[in-house]
Amino acid sequence: MASTSRTHLPRRALRVSAWAAIVIVIALVTALVVDDVAASRAEHRLASALQQSPGVVYEPEVTISGFPFLTKAGRGRFSAVLVSARGVDVPDCAHCTATVDARLTEPDLGDVWSVDGQTSIGVRHLTTETRIDSVNLGRLMGITDLYINTPAPDGKVGGGGPGDGLLERTDGIMLSGTVPLPGSPERDGQYPPSASGYRFPKVKISVTARTFVVDGRVHIEATGFYTGPEEHYSADVPKEFYSAVLGRFSTALPALPSAWGIAPNRSLSRGSDLVAVGEAGPGTVVVADYAPVVSSAR
Repeated sequence: MASTSRTHLPRRALRVSAWAAIVIVIALVTALVVDDVAASRAEHRLASALQQSPGVVYEPEVTISGFPFLTKAGRGRFSAVLVSARGVDVPDCAHCTATVDARLTEPDLGDVWSVDGQTSIGVRHLTTETRIDSVNLGRLMGITDLYINTPAPDGKVGGGGPGDGLLERTDGIMLSGTVPLPGSPERDGQYPPSASGYRFPKVKISVTARTFVVDGRVHIEATGFYTGPEEHYSADVPKEFYSAVLGRFSTALPALPSAWGIAPNRSLSRGSDLVAVGEAGPGTVVVADYAPVVSSAR
């Protein structure tokens, strides 16, 4: 009889331990779900408040970093907030838009459940990025089929693979597109140079370029014709036309929209985007001022 009792005791203890483990797991999963739902609600509220900004057309993507969220929310302070607003109009360019991003480091949101357009956010550091894709950069430069590419660094075997992520460069950038040769019109009726219906001398070519910022304006300067190793377009351009063709791929962009109007201090290519980067802080920003209407005279 005593032997039977000793046999049942360990089994009973195992059952109790198993149920305790299950209860703990359920409690942890429930806490994670509640924390995640709370974070999503706060992110949506901040996104809706940001959409009150005059330049924000679509509800932006917002990510509030900090775990556990509810503990951070009690103090109103988080490790970072990431914002990405697409479709922001670029001034002085019909149908040109940009994606306006921001990273707020150590922001103080206060009561996250009552954030609105007039809420002030204190930040230790603010990094802004304005991203222009190939299509919109082509509109800004008057090259309808323009494509921007960021080649791998010279001499890097296998560069540009998935392990590298998105490559970045300030020079050695590749721009490709079709431009009219000197003496040819900008358009042939309704046809731009990239169209098959354009009947005048033109050239489809790839060039190397660099980008930089002067007085808050992003500049692009073509420095030569691209010869590889990336896939590219080449053509026989008469030497007397070299300067004119390279000039077609060189420009100073108009003032670009940026988060809270922070002027860029550097620019680069990232993948197939041109990116203008600005930094500020510490300081305070107002939510509804995220994407102010840009003055072309800025």
